[in-house]
Amino acid sequence: QLQLVESGGGSVEPGGSLTLSCALSGGTLNNYIVGWFRQAPGKEREGVACVTMNLGSTDTADAVRGRFTISRDRTKNTVTLQMASLKPEDTALYFCAARIPPRPIVIASMCDTPQGFTSWGQGTQVTVSS
Repeated sequence: QLQLVESGGGSVEPGGSLTLSCALSGGTLNNYIVGWFRQAPGKEREGVACVTMNLGSTDTADAVRGRFTISRDRTKNTVTLQMASLKPEDTALYFCAARIPPRPIVIASMCDTPQGFTSWGQGTQVTVSS
């Protein structure tokens, strides 16, 4: 069974940067989509960015496009979310998740449905505050 462990959360001032990392193990990773999701208090879980492990195709939410970058390293079995120009509204619990997608993969909507992801990490808190 696929296992995911997040790291790298913390507190930062508005305009600052953080990098989150997700370490994956226990599966044939080339078959998977891996994504970052977030959930703020009182809000639904939402997709932030997703990547296909085989080709590295990405889908990034409108709210973070141009500020957040997702990437994967197949040699290290990690997926990284680089976050820049952070805003207070980015404050949330961030989760790494993975799924084997139905084919064909629709890149532009990979992150639209958190419910379709079957393996989840424990989450890491990101707080943006002055």
